[in-house]
Amino acid sequence: MLLSLEPRGQQSRAMLWFSPVLAALLTLLCGSLLFIALGLDPLKTLYTLLIAPVSDLYGVSELLVKALPILLCAFGLAVAYQARIWNIGAEGQLLMGALIGSAIAVHIIEWQSHWALILILLTGTLGGAAWAGVCAWLRTRFNANEILTSIMLNYIALNLLQWAVHGPLRDPQGFNFPQSAMFGDFSRLPTLFEDGRLHAGLYFAMLALVIVWVLLQKSFVGFQIKVLGLDKRAAGFVGFREKRLVWLALLISGAMAGLAGVCEVTGPIGQLVPEVSPGYGYAAITVAFLGRLNPLGIVFAGLLMALLYIGGESAQMAMNLPQAITQLFQGMMLFFLLACDVLILYRPKWKRGRSKIPTQLPT
Repeated sequence: MLLSLEPRGQQSRAMLWFSPVLAALLTLLCGSLLFIALGLDPLKTLYTLLIAPVSDLYGVSELLVKALPILLCAFGLAVAYQARIWNIGAEGQLLMGALIGSAIAVHIIEWQSHWALILILLTGTLGGAAWAGVCAWLRTRFNANEILTSIMLNYIALNLLQWAVHGPLRDPQGFNFPQSAMFGDFSRLPTLFEDGRLHAGLYFAMLALVIVWVLLQKSFVGFQIKVLGLDKRAAGFVGFREKRLVWLALLISGAMAGLAGVCEVTGPIGQLVPEVSPGYGYAAITVAFLGRLNPLGIVFAGLLMALLYIGGESAQMAMNLPQAITQLFQGMMLFFLLACDVLILYRPKWKRGRSKIPTQLPT
């Protein structure tokens, strides 16, 4: 018996949008079974993981702090993925944005001007865009696969950041810890509330939401990006320039990730440290697909992913669960999303096959 997948005659748009919800429910179910196998009360554990962290206003503000870099990266990835340009390098672009912005910040600590923050944010954003531009150049010049190049550039960016905090950007008065000096007051994003860490990066995320929605839904450039993703040959026939669209999509994606990185170091962290990102760029890939590459869907998926991050930390402290529980839930969610999509788009069918033995040898 052989199992084959046959395309369904008509795709259900409602089921495609319900697929992320179904994937989340299946993730909760499998997570509950895992907790039972570990000898834990699944209801209590899920409460600690998903509800307790946002049971007060401070928890909600922390949820938004975690969600901001994920959302910024995911918005940029949505633009690239609409064109079927598989940028897996948001993590490296985020790190480069943080690194380049920090390199400026530690040299202008004494500036007593709001232009300092503007300069840092601008250079960090351009740093992320430039790092994505390397992928665009390799793709358009040498036809290199952007999946491979963007992944490899992630590790290069990480090692550059490690070198910087252990070398030229290390705080000389930091007792030899691998971290930069604290940024000046005029180099920090202002907080929105006195009793929380939520900062003005929230406005950047809201602005990015509007820009990406208008770009993809209302602009001719967004239409070109979608056509390129649906059929590259058709885009060429009608005169859409593939190389220009590849550059545009990757630069937008990298700039968003770079902005996320520089907002982290100028916001809740306040300095450059090796642990700038616990994997926000990778989590944004899952968020982009959970949100169906739609900016509004990405918002809900990003909040859910941020909840897994802070819930994982809460479960680690309260129930002694490993920190990897966050990555486990992220992986299960992506797996079930892909599985649901396959079953929605294709119909499994069993085929009976018999091997045919020739009755006469060929002469």
